[in-house]
Amino acid sequence: MYECDEVIKQLGRNIKAERIRKGLTQEKLAELYGCDRDYISKIECGKQNISIKIITKITNILGSSLNDIFKF
Repeated sequence: MYECDEVIKQLGRNIKAERIRKGLTQEKLAELYGCDRDYISKIECGKQNISIKIITKITNILGSSLNDIFKF
């Protein structure tokens, strides 16, 4: 079974890995998304629960696939 908190943390780790793979800083991703760096940091640390809409937008900004983000 999946624990919700662990899923949120893994999503954050996967987003961070994709961001780094694309050579973006948290600041640049935040700028492209239209939020502040702290929000991206909370997502990557698993402290911010995000919707599918947000996941999709970030995935599109990163040029990644949802498979990359949901890899567990």
